[in-house]
Amino acid sequence: MNTPVPSAATTDSATLSLREALALLDDRIAGRVLISGDPGWDEARSAWNLAVDQNPAAIVVAATADDVAHTVRAAAEFGLAVAPQATGHNAGPLAANDGLAGVILLRTHEMRGVEIDAESRIARVEAGAQWGDVVAAVAPLGLTALAGTAHDVGVVGYTLGGGVSWLARSHGLAANHVVAIEVVTADGGARRVDAEHEAELFWALRGGGGDLGVVTALEFGLFEVPALSAGMLLWPIERTAEVFTAWSEWIDGIPTSVTSTARVLRLPPMPELPPFLSGRSLVVVEVAMQEDPARVDELIAPLRALAPEVDTVHPQSSAELLQLHMDPPQPVPGLGDGMLLAELTPAAIRAFVDAVGPDASSVLLSAEIRHLGGMMDPGVARAAASVHGTPQPGVTAGFDAGFLLFGVGIALPDNGEALAASLARLLSAVEPWAAGSDYLNFAEHARPAERFFGDDLERLRAVKRAVDPIGVIRSNHPIG
Repeated sequence: MNTPVPSAATTDSATLSLREALALLDDRIAGRVLISGDPGWDEARSAWNLAVDQNPAAIVVAATADDVAHTVRAAAEFGLAVAPQATGHNAGPLAANDGLAGVILLRTHEMRGVEIDAESRIARVEAGAQWGDVVAAVAPLGLTALAGTAHDVGVVGYTLGGGVSWLARSHGLAANHVVAIEVVTADGGARRVDAEHEAELFWALRGGGGDLGVVTALEFGLFEVPALSAGMLLWPIERTAEVFTAWSEWIDGIPTSVTSTARVLRLPPMPELPPFLSGRSLVVVEVAMQEDPARVDELIAPLRALAPEVDTVHPQSSAELLQLHMDPPQPVPGLGDGMLLAELTPAAIRAFVDAVGPDASSVLLSAEIRHLGGMMDPGVARAAASVHGTPQPGVTAGFDAGFLLFGVGIALPDNGEALAASLARLLSAVEPWAAGSDYLNFAEHARPAERFFGDDLERLRAVKRAVDPIGVIRSNHPIG
């Protein structure tokens, strides 16, 4: 269990000592140290979700892996903890209940290096790299990464939590394709771990989140995808029940080359949106299909038979996938949360539609259900690794669940109660079909660690005790 560290100084003399220690650290690193009141403080402490208020004892903006090591050592010496953060996605659980008191927020967003070995199809990315950086580097080489759904998602945080991409049903979680990790542990030492070097830590980091050390670089596999079509099919929100029912029947038996999401959108009138989206309430199916165009037409015919108002499915490069989900292009204030569903029965669809469909009073911007299965089944992922002679997956190999739900809305000054109520109604409505676990990256509020790691939790905690016995490293979802 994480040992509490003292909060930032409570007396004038202690404040002076903290300032002196931070000034010494600032002199040692290529990056910079900030304390409250410094120019750039508010920008540096901002999470991607602007509704999250982060108030650490200090902030270090790291420029190099050496900066990370210096920061971790200085924090341990001064009785502080360190919370690594690149983009600040999913920062809510870390900041809640004054969770950053006595903590140095270690921002790695300026460490954006990306190196590609096209021959071995391996990418090496630094701690602050975003998926837009990686895709821009690999697409000209005809290679594809198991990227998130938006260009500004941080590669490291996404991957340490598992990583569900548009190719996940055929390729599994992004974490399963990590081949090496460079990490600074609580003693300030830099390690490079893989399947043969510190294998237990390598296992724990792949899907265990950010509680075990500060990852300064990842190496992971890239893929060739010879054929890809993707896009969305769109109908008025009044057809939500019909579309979700048809989609749930369509995915039954669909090949793993197809990953899809069904969602309800209530979009505000925004000039940057095209007219067919701006200010409208819609039901949408998004698809990514690794098939040639003729096979795509054959597979998608049952959905097209519903006469969508808009159909953008077309052959494309994998780089276009970053635009498919229409995630906001910049940080916004929001409230959201996710849930794994064991199954999607007709009753579950009715409950979902009642909560967010045309007759609901929901103010959620988006309520979506992603189809899982295929290589995201943990047993299938482990068996595939054995057959292909690749490293066995880490602590999160996949999900014992068929679907992943997420609801989110934009937090405005006048909609806080309505937004919270809408999210609560959605989660409560589908609770009877919840799986027995949760997905780290989609859990925007604190959960017991057992919900993420199940029977592997004690093994994971043993790794935490071995590399961080006094709890120097803090994450949004601590192992405990």
